[in-house]
Amino acid sequence: MAEVEKYKENSQAVQSHLGMTQSVIQRMASNSASCKAWCITLVSAILVIVADKGKPQYALIAIIPAFLFLILDTYYLALERMFRQTYNNFIEKLHGSEVVSSDLYAVIPSGNHIKIFFESVLSFSIWPFYLMLIGMILISKTIVI
Repeated sequence: MAEVEKYKENSQAVQSHLGMTQSVIQRMASNSASCKAWCITLVSAILVIVADKGKPQYALIAIIPAFLFLILDTYYLALERMFRQTYNNFIEKLHGSEVVSSDLYAVIPSGNHIKIFFESVLSFSIWPFYLMLIGMILISKTIVI
């Protein structure tokens, strides 16, 4: 039977794998922030048009992009959490000298995807932002005459 090569912390392959995983995590965090920025922009534009036309009943249309961005933002946060779990699992294997070559060529999110998604909805970085935004939409509806 062929001997399985074990990898150490200073291995170039391990460093590349960790760098790639960190890059994916950073991209997910950046995407999450972009969701919030685009959501505010789009909702604001809709509310400005509604106010300009003087039709407050159409302000509720702004809830649609807010809800869609909430889902997308939650998805990115869930992916970020799953990739962080993958990173942590890899580090544990690395410290236990259990890393084999097949571990280095797969950056796959780990964990129960649905459970992590629903846990992410309850995250402090999600619900206060979108709850406040939807509240502002409802207030805008009552203010526009």
